[in-house]
Amino acid sequence: MNKWLKKTSITSALLLLASSFGAASTNAVAWNEPGVIAPIQVEIKNGKGEKIGDASFSQEKDGLHIKVIVSNLTPGEHGIHFHETGKCEGPDFASAGAHFNPLHKHHGLKNPKGPHAGDLPNLVVGEDGKAAMEFVTKMVTLQPNEFNSLMKKDGTSLMIHEKADDMITDPAGNSGARIACGVIH
Repeated sequence: MNKWLKKTSITSALLLLASSFGAASTNAVAWNEPGVIAPIQVEIKNGKGEKIGDASFSQEKDGLHIKVIVSNLTPGEHGIHFHETGKCEGPDFASAGAHFNPLHKHHGLKNPKGPHAGDLPNLVVGEDGKAAMEFVTKMVTLQPNEFNSLMKKDGTSLMIHEKADDMITDPAGNSGARIACGVIH
């Protein structure tokens, strides 16, 4: 495994998911056999419209697998979230709307009143400006027509912020400006 590849399991988020959605709601989500939903690839661009990386999404039995590979970012931790609209118009990406939050929860994987369905652990960028991380989450799905589907009519987006997400503060964990975005459709 590459020294800058970090595999992240969202154990705390999954525990929060169970309490957030409740048993009846989580049973309503159809987790498919691998290969039933085609994986998707998303280009990630900075505010100037330059491609800085890719994200891939694969729906598996244990949740949505997300792999992010980016470069040309400031070293350190960066908030990364799903946003409610499938538009990535730079330079500020305001077109992507707020965090994807179909259950109207508070922000943060550590927030007792959260999390947003779009909340993810921080992306860790190495000193060389590169990051390659994998996440697994059950808070969203690629399954069409589900309340927590990223495959909405108008799409959704994957957003990278300038600073680390503190995992608790509404609305975006004090993670600063939006610096990179990819449209999911």
